[in-house]
Amino acid sequence: MYTKNINTHLTEIKDYFKAAISIDCVIFGFDEDELKVLLIESDLKEFKGKWSLLGDIVHPDEDLETAAYRVLRERTGLEDVYMEQVQAFGGLNRHPAGRVITIAYYSLVNIQHVELKTHSNELHWHAVKDIKQMAFDHKDILATCYQRLQHKVIEQPVGFNLLPKKFSLRELQNLYEAILDVKLDRRNFRKKFFAMDYLIDLNEEEQEVRHRPAKLYGFNQDKYNQQHKKSLGF
Repeated sequence: MYTKNINTHLTEIKDYFKAAISIDCVIFGFDEDELKVLLIESDLKEFKGKWSLLGDIVHPDEDLETAAYRVLRERTGLEDVYMEQVQAFGGLNRHPAGRVITIAYYSLVNIQHVELKTHSNELHWHAVKDIKQMAFDHKDILATCYQRLQHKVIEQPVGFNLLPKKFSLRELQNLYEAILDVKLDRRNFRKKFFAMDYLIDLNEEEQEVRHRPAKLYGFNQDKYNQQHKKSLGF
């Protein structure tokens, strides 16, 4: 039985595996009661007029996570944000320049804190539900990361990363409805969150709103760290 040794693997790596590794970041935000994703207009002629995720080739002196945070920082000015690696995408013809294997991450940011940094091509927030076509295989990457977020937000309260530090229960429910793409019962939703004791009553109300001012709350990170992994079960 033929068994490859380390020298055989080294030869194969040198001769066959001429590929680039890239990072693609699915940057989610929440605004105007919609889940949004930050996209950039593709500058490749093959994808003229289409939008793509923000990404870049991994530099030789970077690990994957460092590259992902670099992409995020260079485009949004943010560093200390929630980010999670999802999976690799390695279709043979996914990139017109040659073999490029990309590692997808998604991050959750508060849009109010983002300072978009545009270089040459356009950079905009798009409602996830309105996106029909994208460059490369980025529609598949977005869909996969969105599904991961939907599962994650039920298991852990990561959605608070998309909200301001002070928020109303209405905003909180609108966020979950936007992510899960469902209509939630108001009374049941609030009952679940109060039962988990993750909310801090700030003894404040909304200011300068057209409707009746609602009470404002904050997320109790310390309490969550103590209880950890209580499923919301929507």
